[in-house]
Amino acid sequence: MSTISSPVIGLQGQLSMTVQGELLGGARQVALLEAIAGTGSITQAAKAIGISYKGAWDTIDHMNRLAGEPLLERSSGGKGGGGTRLTQRGLQLVDNFRQIEAEYQKFLALLSQQAAGMADDYLLMRKLAMQTSARNQFTGTVHAIQTGAVNDEVVIDIGGGNQVVAIVTHDSTVSLGLQVGGPVIALVKSSAVLLATEVEDVRFSARNRLTGAISRLHPGAVNTEVVLDLGEGQSIAAIITVGSAEALQLAEGQRVTALFKASSVILAVPV
Repeated sequence: MSTISSPVIGLQGQLSMTVQGELLGGARQVALLEAIAGTGSITQAAKAIGISYKGAWDTIDHMNRLAGEPLLERSSGGKGGGGTRLTQRGLQLVDNFRQIEAEYQKFLALLSQQAAGMADDYLLMRKLAMQTSARNQFTGTVHAIQTGAVNDEVVIDIGGGNQVVAIVTHDSTVSLGLQVGGPVIALVKSSAVLLATEVEDVRFSARNRLTGAISRLHPGAVNTEVVLDLGEGQSIAAIITVGSAEALQLAEGQRVTALFKASSVILAVPV
C-alpha cells in the first residue's frame, strides 16, 4: 500500500459527573470546591477560578441539589472569624473525582498510543466522504513534480509499484499545495480509460498504463463496465462499448492493461 503523510491524531477529553443525565460537576465545578477548601471563602474561590460570586453560589446550589446533601458548611468563631469549608460529602466528592480523573487520563494516554493507525482510517473516511463523478480514485503520495511555464507534470505513487502521472496547471499545483512526499488523490473517469490486451512492442500516446486482472465484467445494452484488480487493494474501472468488449474477447481473470492520458487525471488533496 502507498505511504501517505497522515495527520497526527491525539485524544483529549474532560471527565464529568451526572445524576440521572443532569450535570453534577466537571473539572471547573470541582476546581471551585477545591478553591473553597483552600481559601475558606466563596468570594476568593470564585475569583481564583474566574467566575462571579453569584455564579459560584449558583453552581454550589445546583451541586447541592443533585448531591442530595450540602457540600459546604459555614464555620464560625476562631481566630479568622469563621468561614466556609467543605462537608465530609464535599471532600469525598472532590477526592473521588480526582482519583477517577487520574485513571481517565491514563486511559486516554493508552488510546493515544494507538492513534497512529487511526490516522489512516481518518484519511480513508475523508476519501469515502468525498463525492465525485470520477469512478476511479487513487490515494497516494507525490513522487515528483516537473514544473513548466504553464502546466506541471505530477507523478504520484499509488502503491504496488504503480504510478499515475497527471498534467495540471502550475496554478493548480500551487493552490493545492502539492509537494514531493505530500498526500494527493488522483481522480480518473472510467470513460477516459482505454483497455488493451496486447501492449508488447506497441507505443501509446497515453502516459498512464496500469495492468491487472479482470475482476468483474458488467455488460449493459450499449456499454460494458470492466474492473481490473491491480493488487494491494487497488482497482481501476473502464467503460467501453459492448462491441469493444466482444472484440477483445474479455473474460474474468484475463490480464488487461488500462491506459489513460495524463490530462485526464484530476488531482485533489485531503483536508
